[in-house]
Amino acid sequence: MKTLLKGGRVIDPSAALDGTLDVLIENGRIAAVGTNMLPDQTADAQIIDCHEKLVLPGLIDTHGHNYQYVTGRFGLNPDLCGVRSGVTTLIDQGGPSCITLAGFRHYLAERSNTRMLAFLSAYLVGGLEGHYYPELYRPGCLDIAATVKVAKANPDLVRGFKAHAEIGGFARWGVEVLRQSAEIARQAELPLYIHFGQLWPKPDDGGLPVDPDRIFEQVVDMLRPGDILAHPFSRHPGGFTATDGSLHPLVRESIDRGLKVDVGHGSHFSFRVARQVLDAGVMPDTLGADMHGYNTSVPAPAGTPDSHPDEEEHTFTGRTRFSLVSAMTSMLALGLPLNHVVAMVTVNAARMIGMEDSLGSLHVGRVADVSVLDDLAGPWKLNDNEGNEVIAERWLQPAFCLREGRYFAADAEILPVAQSFEGAAA
Repeated sequence: MKTLLKGGRVIDPSAALDGTLDVLIENGRIAAVGTNMLPDQTADAQIIDCHEKLVLPGLIDTHGHNYQYVTGRFGLNPDLCGVRSGVTTLIDQGGPSCITLAGFRHYLAERSNTRMLAFLSAYLVGGLEGHYYPELYRPGCLDIAATVKVAKANPDLVRGFKAHAEIGGFARWGVEVLRQSAEIARQAELPLYIHFGQLWPKPDDGGLPVDPDRIFEQVVDMLRPGDILAHPFSRHPGGFTATDGSLHPLVRESIDRGLKVDVGHGSHFSFRVARQVLDAGVMPDTLGADMHGYNTSVPAPAGTPDSHPDEEEHTFTGRTRFSLVSAMTSMLALGLPLNHVVAMVTVNAARMIGMEDSLGSLHVGRVADVSVLDDLAGPWKLNDNEGNEVIAERWLQPAFCLREGRYFAADAEILPVAQSFEGAAA
């Protein structure tokens, strides 16, 4: 079986490719990339016209929440966020734990059309209801040995670990949970992905005194090169920006030490904070959508909580349409170059999970994971959940993807619809 993606703008940062090219897929593999292919190469190929479209290595979402059913309302259907949204690989951030990874393999990874990988939760209970019940995440609810054992036994699925550095947890337990999480990652020799920004409300008794501006420095001292600092553009205190709006003084030093930065977009993404961080010279490495059942327009399972504390404390008042590709549009609106944005969701993401030899590229012989996007000229209106508005000059919209050469239309009902900005010049 052959497929020819013809005449698209092929961007593959791993190979420094950016031009109008054809991509030939045969038997689920990339067979050729170039122009003027010989007739015998393309004989009997199904031709798909990709003119005026972007043809990219299969997109990798570095921050998914897709342990459907097991994590309650929090976990979204993998294919809804994956191949039906133009994304070929999802990395579930902290849904499965050492206790529940076997279920993740059997019911999700082995049955989804989207490639499913995981950053294993450092906590025994994993991502139940988006960590809704904070007492399940105290220091006594981690098991270093068990988590390391499961990770080493499942290297095809487990590519790292997930933990949280935020005000509610620090007010309850200080740094002990983070210390144990860092030890898990060290023993397993895999990266640790750290959530910055508030997740839990402070305990009713106020808990331990917490200075939000000291959380970052307490955490990064425990980390190693290759570990990931998430949510640089979060509106929550306790992360990349100090309470006075300046960049935390240790951010650049951490990056120089080899720590990586992932834009877990989510519902606490702020254009205002993003502008502060970018203007201070920090360029993120990777991009995840951070979609889940409390910030995305999907039906809620019966009996689950009506809302999440992360949403209640801010101006976000309802769920929305969402996708990794719409998060890419946000990055472009902030002024990041297109080629860097593509690298964030392809080669850089593959490098983050130690799979750059197999994913994130259109190299001949690689598995034929390909994402094809429409690139629509603006102006378009974008909003965050603080009420900030920016104008995007282009809007990326998934058209379809190929997962190991198999075609999937981008027909997910959660995909956002571009809103034109009537007040801007055409």
